[in-house]
Amino acid sequence: MTSILCRYGELFLKGGNRGYFLRAMANNVRHAVRDLPEAKVLTPHGRIVVQVPDAIREDACRRLERVFGLVSVSPGVRCDPEMDAILAAALVETRAAVAMAGPEATFKVVARRANKQFPLKSHDIDCRVGEAIIAGLGLRVDVHQPTLRIGIEVGFKDVHVFVENRPAPGGLPVGVSGKGLVLLSGGIDSPVASWLSAKRGLTQEALTFHSPPFTGERAKDKVVTLARKLCGWQAISTLWVAHFTDVQKRLREAGPAELAVVLYRRMMLRVADLLCERIHAQAIITGENLGQVASQTLVNMGTIAGATRNLVLRPLLTFDKTETIALARKIGTFETSSLPYEDCCSLFIPAHPATAARLADVVAVEEKLDIAAEARFLADQAERIPLSPLTT
Repeated sequence: MTSILCRYGELFLKGGNRGYFLRAMANNVRHAVRDLPEAKVLTPHGRIVVQVPDAIREDACRRLERVFGLVSVSPGVRCDPEMDAILAAALVETRAAVAMAGPEATFKVVARRANKQFPLKSHDIDCRVGEAIIAGLGLRVDVHQPTLRIGIEVGFKDVHVFVENRPAPGGLPVGVSGKGLVLLSGGIDSPVASWLSAKRGLTQEALTFHSPPFTGERAKDKVVTLARKLCGWQAISTLWVAHFTDVQKRLREAGPAELAVVLYRRMMLRVADLLCERIHAQAIITGENLGQVASQTLVNMGTIAGATRNLVLRPLLTFDKTETIALARKIGTFETSSLPYEDCCSLFIPAHPATAARLADVVAVEEKLDIAAEARFLADQAERIPLSPLTT
């Protein structure tokens, strides 16, 4: 069996709430490996360890690398807290690593003792294990820039021996910060905003707007794919699709063309408000970025946000586009976001949209329609799509 040591970061700082955060972290780890055969999640003395058969070691690691709150995972082996068992485990793990790294690999042993009652100190463990590896495998020691780092974590009831240390996203466990509704488009920004919100502990559902026949099924499928990729990060559980065509046309025809985008986005927030009540979400998440497009000037964002009763979170507010693209590539959404299928936000866009829309002018246009009824219609007929993960 492979034993995967899961490390967490910020949870150490949570004081009296630490137990609550640890339970949420362990539950999210269980969710990540729930359908893997024979997978077990153990929580000895505040640590999180996942045991899986060797054959599915790689699959388990890939899943755990996507669990928010974890900062790293180390697949290896558990053994009894005795030096003979530690030496045997270290040789097995190092031999496997050398098969990948090559015979010229160098190494360093790094032992840590959570259990200070263990009879040998960390330095003594390092020396004993190092001597065994030199004798058994003929490797050379390099304490400064080793090819391989053999880690030994001495616990109270067992010892974890490993060579790999794979990074995980860090942050907080999803669910500990409440629930949000993300406005998810097919673009680059909103999936990244959702990911960043999940990293701060927000569980989410998503809302997208679809305008057939002007946007085809491929545009909708694109958003579904993005949502499923985010589901693989435990960021989004459900996607709502509101059919926007008729309402979008009425908004466009009700007032000056330059106000169209502001009118669209205010309606989107009203629909989001209604869904927030339905799903018990406390905030709306958007991919807005200050000054990126005409609708995202400071004045326009204020005018748009006036349509909602909920807190609007904008994780990308101060990002530049290169930063957002880099993160989209990292989390696996960039290629899908770059597919050439336009969403409803690109429809009926005027040549010269307003960059400083006055609230009074926007309200005057909205008063020509039954805005509340339009929003209720969009929320009531929204299609609900439960999500399953789509990994990258």
